[in-house]
Amino acid sequence: MRITELQRTILSQTLLKHFGAASELRLFGSRVDDTARGGDIDVYIEPEIYQPDDIVEAKLDALVELHKLLGDQKIDLVINRKSGTKLPIYDIAKKTGVLL
Repeated sequence: MRITELQRTILSQTLLKHFGAASELRLFGSRVDDTARGGDIDVYIEPEIYQPDDIVEAKLDALVELHKLLGDQKIDLVINRKSGTKLPIYDIAKKTGVLL
């Protein structure tokens, strides 16, 4: 995994704070490939919260906080509202992702 332990802690604590302590978080994409270089930070989230407005607010607040704590990093949050549309990216992230 190509993030530091500090980055992992910051990601986990921040996202759990905004999306709920029972949320599932997985790092996926190029950052789980130790042979790759560069790339954005892709995080798959199955949030504890479920109201669409709450999820949008949590995403915006989390991204603002993460940018303050991690600096100018490209961060993509893929949020799987289980009651919403099922997208192929959800299966890919769950299969290839690493729990944070």
